[in-house]
Amino acid sequence: MKIIHVLYALYIYAVFKIILFKFGSIDTLFLWQQLKRSLANPDMIIYRLQQGNIIPFHEISSTIHDVSNHGLFNLIGNIVIFMPLGIFLGLMARSNHISYLGVFLRSFSFSLCLESAQLLLAIGSFDVDDLLLNAGGGVLGFIGFRLYSSLIGNYIPLTERGGMKTRYE
Repeated sequence: MKIIHVLYALYIYAVFKIILFKFGSIDTLFLWQQLKRSLANPDMIIYRLQQGNIIPFHEISSTIHDVSNHGLFNLIGNIVIFMPLGIFLGLMARSNHISYLGVFLRSFSFSLCLESAQLLLAIGSFDVDDLLLNAGGGVLGFIGFRLYSSLIGNYIPLTERGGMKTRYE
């Protein structure tokens, strides 16, 4: 089970690196400066929020109506990057009784943290559609996990087994 937690930590790191830093280096001094600037000038946070997308489905419908490579990559990428989260949530659920709503809310919350960080650190733009796409990606990953689990047998998390280190019966 420790391998799952290590892989999960690596996944979370990768998501932060991709979404917040666009594959670039993590400069903590720069981030600290950005946060201090934002907190010293709350009007800039509001301005940046207004410059982003706060209307649900606005960017999604724009992308669907005016298909471009960048828009399509953004749309699909926001879903795909959160699919592993849904899989990890299924793997790490104590009794495998996490609900689809629970996965959606956890995915949405994680995405909200990332979008808020972009807003506060002034390193990206806030987009409510990203929240929806990311949460949907988490749910799709969880659906895939549940389908795979049902095909190969009942999933039994390692935390539920007393000493035996197999996952499936």
